[in-house]
Amino acid sequence: MTEEYLTLAEIKELLLKEQSVRILTMEQSYALEHATKFAKLNVKDAKKLVKELMKIEQVNEAIACKIVDLMPKHKAEIETIFLKERTSIEEDSISQILDKVAQYQ
Repeated sequence: MTEEYLTLAEIKELLLKEQSVRILTMEQSYALEHATKFAKLNVKDAKKLVKELMKIEQVNEAIACKIVDLMPKHKAEIETIFLKERTSIEEDSISQILDKVAQYQ
């Protein structure tokens, strides 16, 4: 089994497809409601932004998905995302992230 990271937009799309086939479980319904409420981009833009963010040296797939879900506007928000990482994020990387996110808002 492999691990795959998804954005809220991708989760929303998957659950909507599944909902058209069968009745969702209670947990899946809650997940769909959450994804619908908080997904800030469509699937195409979310995937594109994840790829762009992963080109930044300190950003891996998991962090890129989290950034796309949260669409941070301020330096402090990005620093919060990186708190659990063992290294601190460089100012240049923060600027690059904010610039890329701003293109999609």
